[in-house]
Amino acid sequence: MPKRKRGITGDVASRREAIRKRERRVVETEEERSRRLSTMVQRGQDRRAEETEEQRNSRLSDMAQRGQERRSEETDEQRNSRLSAMVQHARERRLNVIDGQNQHQIQTFYAARIVLI
Repeated sequence: MPKRKRGITGDVASRREAIRKRERRVVETEEERSRRLSTMVQRGQDRRAEETEEQRNSRLSDMAQRGQERRSEETDEQRNSRLSAMVQHARERRLNVIDGQNQHQIQTFYAARIVLI
């Protein structure tokens, strides 16, 4: 007969740790949250900087697969909402490009005018 384990098993311990982390996040300040997210971003960048091309391709393939699965399970309402958000984002991006081009033209105009004076 196998010996009975005493104490907390791995699953229970990791579940409790996850609960503790969630509780800490609820009471953290904006500065602490910003620092935590910044650290997470930095770790991700470091990890991606060190990955091989094969690892990168595998990661991107996994991401694409998850996206396809998510889209295949979404309702018509979710799909319409997602597509609407994409259209809105594209509009804003085009407006920003146009605004940037206008700023460039204005700067070029004034730079040329200064040269002529």
